[in-house]
Amino acid sequence: MAYPTSGKKMLNICILDILKKYTDCDHTMDQKDIMRKLTEDYDITVDRKSIKANLDCLFDYGYEIECTKTERIKKDGTKEIITSNWYYNHEFDDSELRMMIDSILFSKTIPAGQASELIKKIAGLSNIYFTNKMTHVSSLPGLEHTSNQQTLYNVGLIDDAISEKKQISFVYNNYWEDKKLHPRREEPYIVNPYQMVANDGKYYLVCNYDKYDTLSNYRVDKMTQVKIINKPAKKRDKVKGMEHGLNLPKHMAEHIYMFADEPVTIILRVKKSAISDIVDWFGSNFDVVDESIARQYEGFRETTDAVTYVRLVCSRQAMSHWAMQYGTSVEVIYPTELRTQIGEAVKEMNNRYND
Repeated sequence: MAYPTSGKKMLNICILDILKKYTDCDHTMDQKDIMRKLTEDYDITVDRKSIKANLDCLFDYGYEIECTKTERIKKDGTKEIITSNWYYNHEFDDSELRMMIDSILFSKTIPAGQASELIKKIAGLSNIYFTNKMTHVSSLPGLEHTSNQQTLYNVGLIDDAISEKKQISFVYNNYWEDKKLHPRREEPYIVNPYQMVANDGKYYLVCNYDKYDTLSNYRVDKMTQVKIINKPAKKRDKVKGMEHGLNLPKHMAEHIYMFADEPVTIILRVKKSAISDIVDWFGSNFDVVDESIARQYEGFRETTDAVTYVRLVCSRQAMSHWAMQYGTSVEVIYPTELRTQIGEAVKEMNNRYND
Protein backbone atom coordinates (compact mmCIF):
# COMPACT_ATOMS: atom_id res chain seq x y z
CA MET A 1 0.00 0.00 0.00
CA ALA A 2 1.37 3.43 -0.92
CA TYR A 3 1.59 6.00 1.81
CA PRO A 4 -0.86 8.92 1.66
CA THR A 5 0.21 12.26 0.25
CA SER A 6 0.18 13.88 3.67
CA GLY A 7 2.42 11.09 4.99
CA LYS A 8 4.80 11.45 2.07
CA LYS A 9 5.23 15.15 2.77
CA MET A 10 5.96 14.46 6.44
CA LEU A 11 8.06 11.31 5.95
CA ASN A 12 11.40 12.83 6.98
CA ILE A 13 9.83 14.39 10.10
CA CYS A 14 8.24 11.05 11.03
CA ILE A 15 11.58 9.27 10.61
CA LEU A 16 13.30 11.90 12.74
CA ASP A 17 10.63 11.50 15.43
CA ILE A 18 11.11 7.71 15.43
CA LEU A 19 14.87 8.06 15.85
CA LYS A 20 14.44 10.56 18.70
CA LYS A 21 11.89 8.39 20.46
CA TYR A 22 13.36 4.90 20.04
CA THR A 23 17.11 5.23 19.57
CA ASP A 24 20.38 6.22 21.19
CA CYS A 25 23.95 4.90 20.95
CA ASP A 26 22.88 1.73 22.82
CA HIS A 27 19.61 1.25 20.90
CA THR A 28 20.02 1.53 17.13
CA MET A 29 17.70 0.89 14.19
CA ASP A 30 18.18 -0.46 10.68
CA GLN A 31 16.00 0.61 7.77
CA LYS A 32 13.66 -2.38 8.24
CA ASP A 33 13.12 -1.35 11.88
CA ILE A 34 12.22 2.18 10.78
CA MET A 35 9.86 0.75 8.15
CA ARG A 36 8.04 -1.23 10.84
CA LYS A 37 7.71 1.77 13.18
CA LEU A 38 6.41 3.97 10.35
CA THR A 39 3.60 1.45 9.82
CA GLU A 40 2.88 0.96 13.54
CA ASP A 41 3.02 4.61 14.63
CA TYR A 42 1.97 6.55 11.52
CA ASP A 43 0.21 4.00 9.27
CA ILE A 44 2.76 4.82 6.56
CA THR A 45 4.11 2.13 4.21
CA VAL A 46 7.30 2.96 2.35
CA ASP A 47 10.25 1.14 0.74
CA ARG A 48 13.82 1.06 2.01
CA LYS A 49 15.04 3.30 -0.79
CA SER A 50 12.78 6.14 0.34
CA ILE A 51 13.85 5.67 3.97
CA LYS A 52 17.54 5.78 2.97
CA ALA A 53 17.00 8.94 0.91
CA ASN A 54 15.25 10.68 3.82
CA LEU A 55 17.88 9.57 6.33
CA ASP A 56 20.60 11.00 4.09
CA CYS A 57 18.60 14.20 3.75
CA LEU A 58 18.30 14.58 7.52
CA PHE A 59 22.00 13.81 7.95
CA ASP A 60 23.02 16.33 5.29
CA TYR A 61 20.77 18.99 6.83
CA GLY A 62 22.73 18.77 10.06
CA TYR A 63 20.54 16.75 12.41
CA GLU A 64 22.47 14.81 15.06
CA ILE A 65 22.03 11.42 13.38
CA GLU A 66 24.72 8.74 13.47
CA CYS A 67 25.13 5.41 11.67
CA THR A 68 27.62 2.67 10.87
CA LYS A 69 29.03 2.77 7.34
CA THR A 70 30.38 -0.38 5.70
CA GLU A 71 32.02 -0.62 2.30
CA ARG A 72 30.81 -3.46 0.03
CA ILE A 73 32.01 -4.66 -3.40
CA LYS A 74 29.15 -5.15 -5.87
CA LYS A 75 29.02 -7.92 -8.47
CA ASP A 76 30.18 -5.50 -11.17
CA GLY A 77 33.26 -4.71 -9.12
CA THR A 78 32.17 -1.26 -8.03
CA LYS A 79 32.06 -0.16 -4.39
CA GLU A 80 29.02 0.96 -2.42
CA ILE A 81 28.52 2.18 1.14
CA ILE A 82 26.02 0.28 3.27
CA THR A 83 24.58 2.14 6.26
CA SER A 84 23.14 0.50 9.37
CA ASN A 85 22.68 1.04 13.11
CA TRP A 86 21.05 4.45 12.79
CA TYR A 87 20.42 6.45 15.96
CA TYR A 88 19.75 9.98 17.15
CA ASN A 89 22.54 11.58 19.17
CA HIS A 90 20.49 13.30 21.89
CA GLU A 91 21.56 16.71 23.19
CA PHE A 92 21.72 15.40 26.79
CA ASP A 93 22.76 11.97 28.01
CA ASP A 94 20.78 10.15 30.69
CA SER A 95 23.05 11.20 33.55
CA GLU A 96 22.73 14.88 32.58
CA LEU A 97 18.93 14.62 32.38
CA ARG A 98 18.85 12.83 35.73
CA MET A 99 20.90 15.61 37.33
CA MET A 100 18.47 18.24 36.01
CA ILE A 101 15.48 16.24 37.25
CA ASP A 102 17.05 15.69 40.67
CA SER A 103 17.73 19.42 41.00
CA ILE A 104 13.99 20.02 40.45
CA LEU A 105 12.94 17.22 42.80
CA PHE A 106 15.14 18.53 45.60
CA SER A 107 14.26 22.19 45.04
CA LYS A 108 12.06 23.73 47.71
CA THR A 109 11.45 26.74 45.47
CA ILE A 110 9.41 25.11 42.70
CA PRO A 111 5.75 24.28 43.54
CA ALA A 112 5.00 20.53 43.37
CA GLY A 113 2.63 20.78 40.38
CA GLN A 114 5.04 22.86 38.34
CA ALA A 115 7.92 20.57 39.32
CA SER A 116 6.00 17.60 37.91
CA GLU A 117 5.37 19.40 34.60
CA LEU A 118 9.03 20.44 34.31
CA ILE A 119 10.18 16.87 34.89
CA LYS A 120 7.90 15.62 32.10
CA LYS A 121 9.36 18.21 29.72
CA ILE A 122 12.93 17.25 30.61
CA ALA A 123 12.15 13.53 30.21
CA GLY A 124 10.78 14.37 26.76
CA LEU A 125 14.27 15.43 25.69
CA SER A 126 15.34 11.79 25.68
CA ASN A 127 13.77 8.52 24.45
CA ILE A 128 11.46 5.80 25.74
CA TYR A 129 14.30 4.01 27.50
CA PHE A 130 14.97 6.99 29.73
CA THR A 131 11.23 7.59 30.25
CA ASN A 132 10.87 4.00 31.48
CA LYS A 133 13.50 4.71 34.12
CA MET A 134 11.41 7.58 35.42
CA THR A 135 9.36 5.12 37.47
CA HIS A 136 12.42 4.87 39.73
CA VAL A 137 12.64 8.65 40.24
CA SER A 138 10.98 10.07 43.31
CA SER A 139 11.34 13.04 45.61
CA LEU A 140 12.98 12.83 49.00
CA PRO A 141 10.51 11.72 51.69
CA GLY A 142 9.10 14.71 53.52
CA LEU A 143 10.63 17.29 51.18
CA GLU A 144 8.34 20.31 51.16
CA HIS A 145 7.94 22.32 47.97
CA THR A 146 6.85 25.93 48.23
CA SER A 147 3.13 26.73 48.17
CA ASN A 148 3.80 30.01 46.36
CA GLN A 149 2.50 29.41 42.82
CA GLN A 150 4.02 32.72 41.67
CA THR A 151 7.61 31.54 42.18
CA LEU A 152 8.50 30.57 38.61
CA TYR A 153 6.73 33.68 37.31
CA ASN A 154 8.76 35.74 39.78
CA VAL A 155 12.00 34.17 38.53
CA GLY A 156 11.17 35.14 34.95
CA LEU A 157 10.15 38.66 35.88
CA ILE A 158 13.24 39.26 38.00
CA ASP A 159 15.43 37.89 35.23
CA ASP A 160 13.86 40.41 32.83
CA ALA A 161 14.49 43.25 35.29
CA ILE A 162 18.15 42.25 35.70
CA SER A 163 18.59 42.12 31.91
CA GLU A 164 16.88 45.49 31.49
CA LYS A 165 18.83 46.96 34.46
CA LYS A 166 15.65 48.18 36.14
CA GLN A 167 14.43 48.20 39.73
CA ILE A 168 11.72 45.89 41.04
CA SER A 169 9.15 46.09 43.82
CA PHE A 170 7.69 43.16 45.75
CA VAL A 171 5.81 42.22 48.88
CA TYR A 172 8.00 40.12 51.16
CA ASN A 173 6.29 37.48 53.29
CA ASN A 174 6.84 35.09 56.18
CA TYR A 175 5.01 31.89 57.08
CA TRP A 176 2.62 32.03 60.03
CA GLU A 177 0.92 29.37 62.15
CA ASP A 178 -1.57 28.62 59.37
CA LYS A 179 1.40 27.58 57.14
CA LYS A 180 0.54 30.35 54.68
CA LEU A 181 2.47 33.40 53.54
CA HIS A 182 1.66 36.74 55.16
CA PRO A 183 3.26 40.14 54.36
CA ARG A 184 6.13 41.13 56.63
CA ARG A 185 5.10 44.78 56.28
CA GLU A 186 2.47 46.76 54.38
CA GLU A 187 4.69 48.79 52.04
CA PRO A 188 6.47 46.93 49.23
CA TYR A 189 10.24 46.54 49.06
CA ILE A 190 11.97 48.41 46.22
CA VAL A 191 15.43 47.14 45.28
CA ASN A 192 18.10 47.10 42.59
CA PRO A 193 18.30 43.45 41.40
CA TYR A 194 21.67 42.03 40.33
CA GLN A 195 21.73 38.24 40.53
CA MET A 196 19.62 35.20 41.39
CA VAL A 197 21.38 32.28 43.09
CA ALA A 198 20.33 28.82 44.25
CA ASN A 199 21.26 27.85 47.79
CA ASP A 200 20.05 24.87 49.84
CA GLY A 201 17.19 24.17 47.41
CA LYS A 202 15.95 27.78 47.35
CA TYR A 203 16.30 30.76 45.00
CA TYR A 204 17.65 34.01 46.43
CA LEU A 205 17.79 37.47 44.90
CA VAL A 206 21.04 39.36 45.48
CA CYS A 207 20.11 43.05 45.43
CA ASN A 208 20.66 46.51 46.91
CA TYR A 209 18.59 49.25 48.55
CA ASP A 210 19.13 52.71 47.09
CA LYS A 211 19.93 54.31 50.45
CA TYR A 212 22.64 51.75 51.27
CA ASP A 213 25.80 50.69 49.47
CA THR A 214 25.69 47.03 50.61
CA LEU A 215 24.05 43.88 49.24
CA SER A 216 20.94 42.14 50.59
CA ASN A 217 19.52 38.65 49.92
CA TYR A 218 15.82 37.73 49.66
CA ARG A 219 14.14 34.40 49.04
CA VAL A 220 12.25 34.46 45.76
CA ASP A 221 9.63 31.96 46.95
CA LYS A 222 8.64 34.41 49.73
CA MET A 223 7.96 37.22 47.24
CA THR A 224 4.54 38.13 45.90
CA GLN A 225 3.29 40.96 43.67
CA VAL A 226 6.67 41.31 41.92
CA LYS A 227 6.72 44.25 39.50
CA ILE A 228 9.34 45.84 37.27
CA ILE A 229 9.67 49.57 37.97
CA ASN A 230 10.50 51.91 35.14
CA LYS A 231 13.53 53.28 36.97
CA PRO A 232 17.18 52.40 36.23
CA ALA A 233 18.85 50.14 38.77
CA LYS A 234 21.86 51.51 40.61
CA LYS A 235 25.09 50.75 38.78
CA ARG A 236 26.91 47.79 40.19
CA ASP A 237 30.17 49.65 40.74
CA LYS A 238 28.33 51.89 43.23
CA VAL A 239 27.66 48.91 45.52
CA LYS A 240 30.26 47.71 47.99
CA GLY A 241 31.81 44.44 46.89
CA MET A 242 30.66 44.84 43.29
CA GLU A 243 33.13 47.42 42.08
CA HIS A 244 34.55 44.82 39.70
CA GLY A 245 31.41 42.74 39.34
CA LEU A 246 29.87 40.16 41.67
CA ASN A 247 32.27 37.37 42.64
CA LEU A 248 29.52 34.83 43.17
CA PRO A 249 31.57 31.95 44.68
CA LYS A 250 33.14 34.38 47.16
CA HIS A 251 29.75 35.95 47.97
CA MET A 252 28.17 32.55 48.60
CA ALA A 253 31.04 31.39 50.81
CA GLU A 254 30.85 34.58 52.88
CA HIS A 255 27.04 34.41 53.18
CA ILE A 256 26.15 30.83 54.07
CA TYR A 257 22.44 30.71 55.01
CA MET A 258 22.25 33.88 52.86
CA PHE A 259 22.46 36.37 55.74
CA ALA A 260 23.37 39.78 54.31
CA ASP A 261 25.37 41.42 57.12
CA GLU A 262 28.94 42.56 56.49
CA PRO A 263 31.42 39.63 56.31
CA VAL A 264 34.30 39.71 58.80
CA THR A 265 37.50 37.74 59.37
CA ILE A 266 36.88 34.81 61.73
CA ILE A 267 39.36 32.50 63.48
CA LEU A 268 38.15 28.99 64.36
CA ARG A 269 39.65 26.25 66.48
CA VAL A 270 38.69 23.10 64.55
CA LYS A 271 38.99 19.37 65.00
CA LYS A 272 40.88 18.12 61.95
CA SER A 273 38.13 15.57 61.40
CA ALA A 274 35.78 18.53 60.71
CA ILE A 275 37.86 20.05 57.90
CA SER A 276 35.63 18.23 55.41
CA ASP A 277 32.63 20.10 56.82
CA ILE A 278 34.43 23.41 56.33
CA VAL A 279 35.20 22.50 52.71
CA ASP A 280 31.55 21.51 52.17
CA TRP A 281 30.36 24.94 53.31
CA PHE A 282 33.20 27.31 52.38
CA GLY A 283 34.93 25.53 49.51
CA SER A 284 38.59 26.51 49.37
CA ASN A 285 37.91 29.99 50.79
CA PHE A 286 39.77 29.45 54.08
CA ASP A 287 43.34 29.20 55.38
CA VAL A 288 44.85 26.89 57.95
CA VAL A 289 46.84 29.35 60.09
CA ASP A 290 49.99 28.92 62.07
CA GLU A 291 49.64 28.59 65.83
CA SER A 292 51.64 31.80 66.30
CA ILE A 293 48.85 33.74 64.59
CA ALA A 294 46.10 32.11 66.64
CA ARG A 295 48.05 32.68 69.88
CA GLN A 296 47.20 36.42 69.90
CA TYR A 297 43.49 35.75 70.42
CA GLU A 298 41.78 35.38 73.80
CA GLY A 299 40.38 31.90 73.22
CA PHE A 300 43.70 30.37 72.16
CA ARG A 301 44.66 26.96 73.53
CA GLU A 302 47.59 24.79 72.53
CA THR A 303 46.92 22.67 69.44
CA THR A 304 47.19 18.90 69.34
CA ASP A 305 47.55 16.41 66.53
CA ALA A 306 43.74 16.38 66.30
CA VAL A 307 43.13 20.16 66.34
CA THR A 308 44.10 23.09 64.10
CA TYR A 309 43.22 26.75 63.55
CA VAL A 310 41.36 28.06 60.49
CA ARG A 311 40.85 31.62 59.21
CA LEU A 312 38.00 32.56 56.88
CA VAL A 313 35.67 35.44 55.99
CA CYS A 314 31.96 35.05 56.73
CA SER A 315 28.82 36.84 57.87
CA ARG A 316 28.67 37.08 61.68
CA GLN A 317 25.02 35.97 61.77
CA ALA A 318 25.74 33.02 59.52
CA MET A 319 28.77 31.98 61.55
CA SER A 320 26.75 32.15 64.76
CA HIS A 321 24.28 29.62 63.31
CA TRP A 322 26.96 27.48 61.70
CA ALA A 323 29.26 27.32 64.73
CA MET A 324 26.40 26.11 66.93
CA GLN A 325 25.47 23.50 64.32
CA TYR A 326 29.03 22.14 64.46
CA GLY A 327 29.59 23.08 68.10
CA THR A 328 31.18 19.76 69.11
CA SER A 329 33.87 20.17 66.45
CA VAL A 330 34.29 23.93 65.98
CA GLU A 331 34.98 26.82 68.34
CA VAL A 332 34.99 30.52 67.41
CA ILE A 333 38.14 32.22 68.74
CA TYR A 334 37.76 35.61 67.05
CA PRO A 335 35.97 38.07 66.87
CA THR A 336 35.69 38.16 70.64
CA GLU A 337 32.17 39.62 70.63
CA LEU A 338 30.96 36.83 68.33
CA ARG A 339 32.59 34.23 70.61
CA THR A 340 30.81 35.83 73.59
CA GLN A 341 27.49 35.93 71.72
CA ILE A 342 27.69 32.21 70.89
CA GLY A 343 28.71 31.41 74.47
CA GLU A 344 25.66 33.23 75.82
CA ALA A 345 23.40 31.40 73.37
CA VAL A 346 24.87 28.05 74.45
CA LYS A 347 24.28 28.94 78.13
CA GLU A 348 20.67 29.87 77.38
CA MET A 349 20.13 26.59 75.55
CA ASN A 350 21.73 24.67 78.40
CA ASN A 351 19.42 26.36 80.92
CA ARG A 352 16.33 25.50 78.88
CA TYR A 353 17.29 21.84 78.61
CA ASN A 354 18.12 21.62 82.31
CA ASP A 355 14.99 23.30 83.72
